[in-house]
Amino acid sequence: MLAQIEGKTLLKIAVNAINKKRGLPKDNFLKEKKGVFVTLTMKGELRGCIGLPFPVKPLGEAVIEAAESAAYADPRFPPISEDEKKDLVTEVSVLSTPVPVKLEDIKKGDGVILEYGFRNALFLPQVWEELPGKQLFLEQLSIKAGLNPDDYKKANFKKFSVQAFKTE
Repeated sequence: MLAQIEGKTLLKIAVNAINKKRGLPKDNFLKEKKGVFVTLTMKGELRGCIGLPFPVKPLGEAVIEAAESAAYADPRFPPISEDEKKDLVTEVSVLSTPVPVKLEDIKKGDGVILEYGFRNALFLPQVWEELPGKQLFLEQLSIKAGLNPDDYKKANFKKFSVQAFKTE
């Protein structure tokens, strides 16, 4: 678990990266490899969400990469404009290491990675707020992976939890 002060540091790193100001403080917790996602919203609507689900980079570097990608390289949205930056809400989600799970053991509140052949998709635990039913959640995750809605029944899964920090 990260302390609130460490969460504030992660948010500052993400916001700075979006504003094209790279740089990391020397805090030791930033050197630990962690999965991370940066979610950007504007007026309650998704504006970008990109991350590294597995612990392949030090946390600080992963936050910079995810923030820049969410702001400027999410294929679902045009790059963030200067005018939009003042209205952005930034959320940094630090992931636990994903572990295999059976379909029947997935429960509301889990972060879920669906893997089916060469396709995969991920939903953060926060998505349960918008898709509260397990079947709907999994059908939408299948669609996100480019599959048919009921293909989740034949997929493999990993689950994870997050510790999320959000700007006001």
